[in-house]
Amino acid sequence: MTDKRPGHPRLAALYDPLDPDRSDLDAYVRMAEEFRAHRVLDIGCGTGVFALLLADRGIEVVGIDPAEASLDVARAKPGSMRVRWICGDATALPPLQVDLATMTANVAQEIADPSLWRKTLQGAYEALRPGGHLVFETRDPARRAWEEWHRESSYRVTRIPGVGAVESWVQLIEVSLPLVTFRGTCVFAADGQVLTSDSTLRFRERQEIEQDLIAHGFAVEDVRDAPDRPGREFVFVARRP
Repeated sequence: MTDKRPGHPRLAALYDPLDPDRSDLDAYVRMAEEFRAHRVLDIGCGTGVFALLLADRGIEVVGIDPAEASLDVARAKPGSMRVRWICGDATALPPLQVDLATMTANVAQEIADPSLWRKTLQGAYEALRPGGHLVFETRDPARRAWEEWHRESSYRVTRIPGVGAVESWVQLIEVSLPLVTFRGTCVFAADGQVLTSDSTLRFRERQEIEQDLIAHGFAVEDVRDAPDRPGREFVFVARRP
């Protein structure tokens, strides 16, 4: 488990090599097809993996993220010119009329501040055309995922071309529900540099999220399971009427 939006350029460059299996995005690609989306807003796009998957399929994509270091990685990838990249969050979007807005992986939980969460839902609503969909995932708090976040289970050494060996692990820092804070650590064998990145996630209950969506004008169409993590995630499908 890693921070989706590392701020340090050296950490941002590690995000993809340390998390190469993005099969979790397959369900989102299928939903883009299901909703016949031609224009997509990827909120919290990180290093652009999902945005570029969609662009490869001829979909018009806007990727927005507050971490410039992550966007620099995204912009350096093949095909990146097909995506409109914006540094910021959903509170500062230009006028859009997209068919689908997404928050993949940890993005919804990383928006831990209640005020920013409400503004993000409002920004997504305004960016969607009538009939457009918002799709995002969040962990079921009842599964207590944070109990698995410790060094013993997450420690690994990854050899990365051009970088060398990198030790990495995750360590739980604090549980004060609904907030959970963890720290990711990377140690570079080449020069011994140690970099850390702290993240705080908000674990919202299903009913709370449904109420938030309805309060911002959405119709909650479905709450699905994550196919690659059955029983562990809520995948919300909401529509702008």
